[in-house]
Amino acid sequence: MTNTKPNTKPTPNHTKPKNGPHAHRNLRILISGASVAGPALAHWLHRYGFTTTIVERAPALRDGGYAVDFRGGAHLSVLRRMGLLDAVEAARTGTGSMAYVNELGKPVAKLPADLFAGDVEILRGDLARILHDATAGHTEYVFGDSVTSLEEDADGVHVTFERGAPRRFDLVIGADGLHSATRRLAFGPEERFVRHLGVYCAIFTTGNHLGLDRTGHAYRTANRLVAMYSARHNTEAKAVFYFGSPELGLDRRDVVRQQAVLTEQFTGNGWQSDRLLHDMRYAPDFYFDSVAQVAMDHWTRGRVALVGDAAHCPSSLSGMGTGLALVGAYVLAGELAAAGGDHRLAFARYEEEMRAYAEGCRKMGDGVARLMVPGSRFTAGLLNRYYKLMPYLPGKDMAAKIARRAAENITLRDYTAAEVRTAPAVRAGR
Repeated sequence: MTNTKPNTKPTPNHTKPKNGPHAHRNLRILISGASVAGPALAHWLHRYGFTTTIVERAPALRDGGYAVDFRGGAHLSVLRRMGLLDAVEAARTGTGSMAYVNELGKPVAKLPADLFAGDVEILRGDLARILHDATAGHTEYVFGDSVTSLEEDADGVHVTFERGAPRRFDLVIGADGLHSATRRLAFGPEERFVRHLGVYCAIFTTGNHLGLDRTGHAYRTANRLVAMYSARHNTEAKAVFYFGSPELGLDRRDVVRQQAVLTEQFTGNGWQSDRLLHDMRYAPDFYFDSVAQVAMDHWTRGRVALVGDAAHCPSSLSGMGTGLALVGAYVLAGELAAAGGDHRLAFARYEEEMRAYAEGCRKMGDGVARLMVPGSRFTAGLLNRYYKLMPYLPGKDMAAKIARRAAENITLRDYTAAEVRTAPAVRAGR
C-alpha cells in the first residue's frame, strides 16, 4: 500500500496552480505525529488554506527529551516567518560551554557553547508545547491513537486507526519520527531504512544537585559517556547516558527492561553514574532509544509523504534533526500551496528542494558516534587530552563552522505568493 541562508528566492511562475488562483485540491490532510515536524507542518498548511488533523500515539504531549538547537539563517528564518522566534528565545536554555570532568568531578576540558547549543537551544518538550499552542486553535488533535492501515484510491486515502473509527483524507503525511508507523505502512519495514550507529542513548529529568548554572558536565570512559546539564533556568537538570552496543532488539515500550540494561552498563562506572541510576527510577520522562539514521531514495509515494525524522533522521548526535524538520515542513507545505494542492507536482518539488540539504545534515551524524563513545580506554583518554588542548590549537572552531555550513546549505523559496492566493479561500471557510 502506498502509503538559510537568510536570503530567499521567489517562487517561479511554473509553480502556480493550473486550475485558477483558488482551485486548491487535496484540502483534507492527516498528519501522524505531534512532536515537531507535524505541528510545524500543520501551522503552514493552515496558513495556505488546508484542513489538518494530527494523530499522536502518546496520550498527551511529551514533555521530556533532550535540548535541541537551531543554528544559521535557514532555521531562524523559518521560526521568524512562523512568528514563533520570540517564544522560542524566551524558553531557551541559555546553556554555555560543556565541561568534561574526571571521576572526582573536576573539569579537565571545555568545549564551546556554539558546538552544542547553536544560536538558540530549547528543550524539545518546550518546543513541542509552543508548536502545539500555536496550532491548537485550527488543528484537530487526536491523542492516544495511531494509524494502522492506509488504503489509497484515485480520490484519497482510507485510514484505519487503532482506536478511532476509519476516516478518509486527501493526503497523509508521516511526521512520526525515527520509528515511523506511516513509513512502515507506505514504504516497507523499518530495517530497510533505519541504520543503527552502534550507540544507545537514554535521557531523563533529574534534580540539579550539582548546582549547574546554564552549563553541563560530561564524564567519558571506554564505550560510555554520562552527562548532566542544567535546564529551565537551573531549576532542574537532564541526565544523559550513551553507551556503545550492537542492536539489542529491545521493545521500545518496555521501560523496565531498558532501565535494567542501563543499570547493567553503568553501575560502578564512576562520577555521578550510580546516583543518576538511582534517580532514574523516579524520573517522570525516561526516554531510551538507539542512535540511528534514516536513509531513503524517496520520501513520497502516491498520496503519502514523510517529513522530519521519519524521512531523513540525521541522528540525535548530529545536532541537525530539529532544524531539518522545521525546514522540511516549511518546504512541503509551501510546495503543496504553490501547486494548488496537486500532490504529484508538490511532492516532486519537495524532494528536489530538500534532497541535498537533508544529505548534508545526515553527514554531520556520520562518525560522531565513535567520537562520543570510543571503544577503548586509550582512545577515550586520548580524546579527553585532545579536548583539553583544543582551545589552544589551530582550527579549534572548525567543527562548529562545519555544522553551521551544513545548517545553512539551503536557499529557502518564498511562498508568500501562494499564501496571498489562498487567503480568500481561508476567509471563505474552504
